[in-house]
Amino acid sequence: MIKRKIYNTIKTALSRQAAVGLIGPRQVGKTTMALAIAKEFEALYLDLESRTDRDKLSDPELFLKEYEDTLVIFDEIHRVPELFASLRSLIDQGRSKGKRNGRFLILGSASIDLLRQSSESLAGRIEYINMNPLGISEIPDAKNSLNKLWLRGGFPDSFLANSDSDSFIFRENFIQTYLERDVAQFGPRIPAQTLERFWTMLAHNQGGMLNASKLAAGLSLSAPTITKYIDLLADLLLVRRLQPFYANVGKRLVKSPKIYIKDSGLTHALLGIETYNELSGHPVIGSSFEGFAIENILATLPSRTKASFYRTAAGGEIDLLLELPHNKGLWAIEIKLGSAARPTKGFYTALSDLKPDKAFVVYSGNERYPINKEAEAISLHEFVEIVSGI
Repeated sequence: MIKRKIYNTIKTALSRQAAVGLIGPRQVGKTTMALAIAKEFEALYLDLESRTDRDKLSDPELFLKEYEDTLVIFDEIHRVPELFASLRSLIDQGRSKGKRNGRFLILGSASIDLLRQSSESLAGRIEYINMNPLGISEIPDAKNSLNKLWLRGGFPDSFLANSDSDSFIFRENFIQTYLERDVAQFGPRIPAQTLERFWTMLAHNQGGMLNASKLAAGLSLSAPTITKYIDLLADLLLVRRLQPFYANVGKRLVKSPKIYIKDSGLTHALLGIETYNELSGHPVIGSSFEGFAIENILATLPSRTKASFYRTAAGGEIDLLLELPHNKGLWAIEIKLGSAARPTKGFYTALSDLKPDKAFVVYSGNERYPINKEAEAISLHEFVEIVSGI
């Protein structure tokens, strides 16, 4: 399954920049995308998970000099971080000869910030593109497939599996791969059993406020260690820290971020939830839908959008605040699971505090209607269509 929008974004980026970084978690479809690009561009594809391909780069400048006029694709670039210095040299040499753009496509399974620790030398020479799991706007019949996507998550092999059981097994294996191999590549040695317990604790507390001391007590660890664990999972694009909104509204504001496991299917796998029937009776169902909705919304927003949540000690609360570019203003969003979109009192209190330009209750029903003069009820799939067109 090729994401056509991302595909075209990559092509455009290659036309204006020497190097393009395609960033996303493992198994999200980066390699499939890269191979499609390679076919169109007649590119050289190097899988740096393969020792054979890594050996070709023992002298990268000598090897790559033979491919000055060919797009070269590096899959899993984090395996050879020292390569970045050579790429800078080759890009600068190419520019001196008039070859400025479309030199390298770099694939990585870690965040832009983590890759930049190794790639500061490419500043001004690389453009980064995020590739997320499948979202509502990318699946057929989104209106009727929403629950399937929510249950299984957006990793293509999980969503497209023949059965819920096959999907669940894929996600269990995915989690074990990260625990036993991938985490060790990016961070300090962490016992897999400890990290799995921590990851599962985050799943139980999906969308909760970060309380490092409480999490630390449950694992007999220190609060700074818990913060490092969260940093690592965030760098691996598996966890989102949604920051609180800061405004001078004369209220005492919550200052801790909210923590979400980004893919709903991973949340369910960590909790042993295999079927929709099991999800329907689980205490995490409401917060799971909230996280699912937030990820789908954020994946379609224009660049330079600022996302946060709002909560005061007095009870004012907004699940998601969007500060939109292009003079679109401040949008307030409450997320509700259920066929009725009934905002909480805290939502109205927060609207009075902030006076956003627009307010929505995004819910799991299908109708769109005004709740009152302040807010409008709207389905998740229709709201995603709206923000994707901004």
